[in-house]
Parts: sequence; structure tokens; C-alpha cells
Amino acid sequence: MSRPDEYYFKEGCFIEEWHNSVHDEPLSVARVRVQKSETTKLHALKSTTERYVILEGTAIVTVAEKSWPINEGDVVTILPDQPQKIQNTGESDLVFLAICTPRFDVQNYQEL
Repeated sequence: MSRPDEYYFKEGCFIEEWHNSVHDEPLSVARVRVQKSETTKLHALKSTTERYVILEGTAIVTVAEKSWPINEGDVVTILPDQPQKIQNTGESDLVFLAICTPRFDVQNYQEL
């Protein structure tokens, strides 16, 4: 279900920025939603470590050409420049937090 501050990002998911400020460069936190049966585009984040904290749903995550199933409560760490994508394998939307260090900057997003 769409939320008021949520927007669609070209990666293939919906984003709601919870914390992303030039006044706090070391960290950003976003709520991410991937619709049922969808897979995000293969991409990497330049100079950014990203952590997925799975809140709802099940998925298969691919990081640096290795894939594995993940569930609610799992945490996935993706190092800078590692190719990544996530496939929603559940019966409803996949929801997770994307915690980036340093903070997410769209200029560091690289579609592969």
C-alpha cells in the first residue's frame, strides 16, 4: 500500500526517506517497498555501504553474483560497488530498511 511520502525510484521499488540530510552525512535510513513478484534492477552504490533490514516478506537477494533467500528479521550487508538486486518471492509486498553509510546520494547509484 502506498504511503504519502513514498516515491517510485528507477531501481524498481518505492522509497520513503526516513533520514537523509546534508547535516548528517555519515548515515541515511529509508523504508523500501518492492511489490509482489517484482525484482529490482541490478545496480551498485559507489562509495556506499548499504544494509537491508528485512521488516516484512521474503525475498532472494543477490550480492556480488551470490544469491540466497532472506526473511523478516534478516540483515544483509552490501559493500561499496558490489552488484546487487532483490527479488520479492512472497505473497505480499517486501518491506525493508535501507541503511546507508555514508548517506545515500543518487549520484552514487549505478545501474548495471
